[in-house]
Amino acid sequence: MSDSYDLIVIGSGPGGYVCAIRAAQLGLKTAIVERYSTLGGTCLNVGCIPSKALLDSSERYFNTLHSHQDHGIKVGNVELNLESMMKRVQEKVVAPTCEGVKYLMKKNKIDVYHGHGSFLDSNTIKVQGEETLSLNSKNFVIATGSKPSSLPGIEIDKERIITSTEALKLKEVPKHLIIVGGGVIGLEMGSVYKRLGAKVSVVEYADRIIASMDSDLSKEITKALKKEGIEFYINSAVQAVVNNETEVAISVKDLKKDEVFSLEGDYCLISVGRRAYTDNLGLENTKIQKDDRGRVEVNDHLQTSEAHIFAIGDVVKGAMLAHKAEEEGVFVAEYLAGQKPHVNYNLIPGVVYTHPEVAAVGKTEEELKNSGREYKKGVFSYKALGRARASNEFFGMIKVLADKTTDEILGVHMCGARCADLISEAVLAMEFKASAEDIARTCHAHPTYAEAFKEACLAATENRAIHM
Repeated sequence: MSDSYDLIVIGSGPGGYVCAIRAAQLGLKTAIVERYSTLGGTCLNVGCIPSKALLDSSERYFNTLHSHQDHGIKVGNVELNLESMMKRVQEKVVAPTCEGVKYLMKKNKIDVYHGHGSFLDSNTIKVQGEETLSLNSKNFVIATGSKPSSLPGIEIDKERIITSTEALKLKEVPKHLIIVGGGVIGLEMGSVYKRLGAKVSVVEYADRIIASMDSDLSKEITKALKKEGIEFYINSAVQAVVNNETEVAISVKDLKKDEVFSLEGDYCLISVGRRAYTDNLGLENTKIQKDDRGRVEVNDHLQTSEAHIFAIGDVVKGAMLAHKAEEEGVFVAEYLAGQKPHVNYNLIPGVVYTHPEVAAVGKTEEELKNSGREYKKGVFSYKALGRARASNEFFGMIKVLADKTTDEILGVHMCGARCADLISEAVLAMEFKASAEDIARTCHAHPTYAEAFKEACLAATENRAIHM
């Protein structure tokens, strides 16, 4: 291995490894530094990939118990083997996925260094692993991701008071899982364990769950999860969480009633967001600046105060999403190669992988109202969708928001089966500035879930939905 590169990427998550691959494709001599023994970062090891594997497994278990009979399938003596379920996640999903990234590094002739990377100065990093190395490069990318946040006064002991990392590896189904935070991660992990038989309670400070998404999506998923049996305490502030060895006791203040109440469970998942991971990176040995939230400050080209040092993904402002990090990684690699890349941050889709799924892109209805922009909307219910009826997936809807004058699609918001995949059509349409009429006049195969998007666009176009 050489100690002089065109680009060194610190962090091998989706942003980091994608950046390294694209740089190598463009002819840059590239290396990647990863502090852990496996590549892939939080997403592949303890985030996106294992959580989706568990969501799928738990949904299969739940459906076997509760919905197969609707399809004329009689089952009996169904047993949960949590150990086997967790083993599948690690051995058949996580491990081969991480090995796949390792293969891609080798295929693209990217040097890999395992150890903690930190700047000695603006042109040199130290890698502390089994041995200590110094590496030089013309350019660097900080792609170190994020770590779970907590609340003041709450100590995460990783036993009873846990983060999503520990929640992915529990050795038992909780009797009562209390989740602090009604965002994406909390809802997904709550769904997993509710399906597996736990009592699940969600405590949320805001006045609704997934508060950053369109309010109609919040209403829809709240109804669905309540029907599944999840309890919600909104407008509620957690004041204390105590581990009493065999259970956790949580003190909560109802902000509307100004009353304090308590909840007891055997596990408490703290899911109040994530913070940029910039610990011990030696940034003080450079001119790099951080904002008041600990994120690395960058310009429109993702350059830090040191023009040859870039930062991407969760360590910079914006949504903490793997696909956003990937787009930024490609952007930096192509920028370094002299190209003129672009990332459209308005068209970064957001997805919640509960059942039903929630997905959105573009402006929310609240944002359009607050900005004073005139718009029209079309809504189509899954109840009127033939494929949804065939699959016994009646719950859900798609909402399309379009400019009142030009008909350009401004936002698409979905809650229902397959929405995590359906949202891509909306992203593509909006990338090309399609109108609702454009989608309404595009032939969609029948019967499919995608027809719901077409019907919602018809509804936004002079209320022309055919099947509602």
